[in-house]
Amino acid sequence: MFFLLKRSFRVKTEDLKVKHKKVISLFIREVDTGSCNACEIEVANLNNPYYDVERFGIKFVASPKHADVLLITGCVTRNMLIPMIKAYENAPAPKFVLTVGDCTAECPYFKDSYAVEGPVSKHLPVHVHVPGCPPEPAQVIEGLLKLSHFADKDL
Repeated sequence: MFFLLKRSFRVKTEDLKVKHKKVISLFIREVDTGSCNACEIEVANLNNPYYDVERFGIKFVASPKHADVLLITGCVTRNMLIPMIKAYENAPAPKFVLTVGDCTAECPYFKDSYAVEGPVSKHLPVHVHVPGCPPEPAQVIEGLLKLSHFADKDL
């Protein structure tokens, strides 16, 4: 199942489109497959006091072996293709993939490069995609909450 979130310019987390009820907690492993780091900055902002993603039961983990969700940013490059696939294989079932940013879906700026292997969906099943270049942290939270409701139905 693939959800595509519409681009919105909402910044405040209280304006999120997804009505939040604490369904399950998600453990996330972030994988940068070759980006300009703009999406990583926005994902890092999720842990600051303004967005405080942990209040939704969402935590970042250091190993894919402890993760429910792989949060992937950037075009898939040759050097990161195998590590991305290994991270997915090492995640316990059920496992979900959330892609963040336009590069993960289309590779708009780097698609003609010899080093780019294409979008993430060419290599892994993508459950939720958050568009934008870069998307705002509130949009990423919205995608994570949508994924948590989707994950709860699969459990």
